[in-house]
Amino acid sequence: MSKIKVLIVDDHTLVRDGIRALLALVADVKVVGEAANGREALQQVEKLSPDIVLMDLAMPIMNGLEATRRIRKKFPATKVLVLTQYEDKEYIIPTIEAGARGFVSKMAAFSELATAIQAVYHGGSFLSPLAAAALVEECQLKADECDKDPYHCLTDREREMLKLIAEGYTAREIADMLSLSVRTVESHKSSLMRKLNIRSKTDLIKFAIRKGVITV
Repeated sequence: MSKIKVLIVDDHTLVRDGIRALLALVADVKVVGEAANGREALQQVEKLSPDIVLMDLAMPIMNGLEATRRIRKKFPATKVLVLTQYEDKEYIIPTIEAGARGFVSKMAAFSELATAIQAVYHGGSFLSPLAAAALVEECQLKADECDKDPYHCLTDREREMLKLIAEGYTAREIADMLSLSVRTVESHKSSLMRKLNIRSKTDLIKFAIRKGVITV
């Protein structure tokens, strides 16, 4: 039976040693390496191709958030599971947005960590109760913002599309600029117009001017 290859990233040697000792008790997990900061983590991921990276957040040289972003972009086959002492919303939401597939507190029981590793390895995700609550709260706040101003409902890509369309670029030109298909551009355009409840390009341009997306 193939084992789940895990890389431990934490700037404290004692923490890494403790996690390694605990994971040795899990039959289907194998620790293949360690790193003390985000830069080392990237080097080890390239060298070892782990399935899972257990990522601390507060580290010197390169923090866990930036390392997570880079791993997601450069090594998409490797999944990041954040293991940290920080459980505030300002840490949880950015790590998920950066590409982490899970978030576990260092205060959690070891069984929770083992479950999280297995869940993420098999294509799922895992959030500690506090992380899940923070995500729900964030979604509810965003929904409230959307009710007040639909512009807040747009994704970064849709906002980019709004600006380019309002500036007069055609779907083909936008597709060429962003290395997308014309069909994808049209899909984003339809989505943003639906969210804004706008039905014509003229109204879209007027909206962009009101929001300061473009100037005239």
